[in-house]
Amino acid sequence: MSLQRHWANRLARTISKMFGGEAAGGILLIVVAIAAMLAANSPLQHTYHDLFHDRLAWTPIPKLDTLHLWINDGLMAVFFFVVGLEIKREVLDGELSDAKRRRLPVLAAAAGMMVPALVYLTIAGTGQPMQRGWAIPAATDIAFAVGVLALLGKRVPASLRLFLLTVAIVDDLGAVAIIAVFYTAGIKLAWGLGGLGFLATLIAANRFGFHRYWLFLVLGIGMWFCVLYSGIHATVAGVLAAFCVPLTVTRGDSMLLRLEHALVPWNSFVIVPLFGFANAGVALAGIGFDGLFDPIPLGVLLGLFIGKQVGIFAAIFASDRIGFAPRPEGASWAQLWGMAVLCGIGFTMSLFIGALAFPRYPLLIEEAKLGVLAGSLLSSVLGYAVLRFASRPAKLPA
Repeated sequence: MSLQRHWANRLARTISKMFGGEAAGGILLIVVAIAAMLAANSPLQHTYHDLFHDRLAWTPIPKLDTLHLWINDGLMAVFFFVVGLEIKREVLDGELSDAKRRRLPVLAAAAGMMVPALVYLTIAGTGQPMQRGWAIPAATDIAFAVGVLALLGKRVPASLRLFLLTVAIVDDLGAVAIIAVFYTAGIKLAWGLGGLGFLATLIAANRFGFHRYWLFLVLGIGMWFCVLYSGIHATVAGVLAAFCVPLTVTRGDSMLLRLEHALVPWNSFVIVPLFGFANAGVALAGIGFDGLFDPIPLGVLLGLFIGKQVGIFAAIFASDRIGFAPRPEGASWAQLWGMAVLCGIGFTMSLFIGALAFPRYPLLIEEAKLGVLAGSLLSSVLGYAVLRFASRPAKLPA
């Protein structure tokens, strides 16, 4: 069946037409988040919880014995696989392939991860287990942020959209590294070596030109299975497998580009919304809106809403002023501030890291979710407002 006739692609085109192109992904996530909150705070709350957390009657992989685990450890591996494909394409043949062009987005992304982490630690403290949530506000949700940006149409210069995408991609790479390094409790050596064996075989298949989809699929699933049982989070396998997929055009075709094109609709309109619905539902009965002022949700909220915009905007401003790298062409300082605010939309990756940070503390996971949702909401509203009313490009006074 051709890609054009694939139902996931048809769904993507239908939703895009309904909500306006690139804005569709972001709008769908808003709808999903609202639906999850309603379900978690209604008479359906027990049904909602049981649906995702009750043990399955049967599962082919004993470690994945709930629907929630299949989504977070299984489907999200596909999400990270697509992220890996995007990162590899950008590094080898995109905005990150040129040293001069990648200076500013890499610097902005790094500052946009460090400052939110510092804000979080300042508020939540460095004691355990609160300290483990430092990375929650460090991530940006590409679909959400680009969706809000798309609602503004031609009010926003193309250079600003491209810069936001590049920063978010570098941000994703940083988040993957954080998950692999800081949220791995212990590694089971035999399973880890098995994963390395599959990875080495994938690299060899690429190196020696064995470009068969079925081969990469089998080897990728094998590596994911080994990583799942190794103690390293299974989604890391998705990124590593993506890095092994050939980008080189052979006979007018590129495996990486075809896979990315085929999987992006699944990511945007099936996997991420399903993950959002399964993870964004916060039961307020045990927390309440007053709970936003507890250390963890407040640290996450301010990390996303304040830390992100301060870190990214300060990096752009300082870089431009000292001549390290100029700001995006055609974008005013007000527009750059609005873009920096939008980077405070965490959602998918922040919710994901929140679940990894407090695996033994369900209440803290719920509090972290509340902070993610509140920080993302404030960032989307303020970011949209700033960009909506931003003036045309103008220079700061000398």
